[in-house]
Amino acid sequence: MGIHFVLLISRQGKVRLTKWYSAMPSKERARAVREVSAVVLSRQQKQCNFLEYKDKKIIYKRYASLYFLACVDEEDNELIVLETIHHFVE
Repeated sequence: MGIHFVLLISRQGKVRLTKWYSAMPSKERARAVREVSAVVLSRQQKQCNFLEYKDKKIIYKRYASLYFLACVDEEDNELIVLETIHHFVE
């Protein structure tokens, strides 16, 4: 499983935590956070928790007022990533 980054974002769009596992310039990091958070926050609650972002996948889950996001490789299993997020929250 290749995790590229993990984000924690509040419902208001404020970034609470970022952890990067692959090298990216700071401008690209800021743009990725902005784009991904805008898409996730605009989605309806009943929509799927998987998104395609460039050549990667964004898997997210909302717990209380925080969104936990993980950016992984396209071929990674979404359910395993959701289970990893759940394990991290516990």
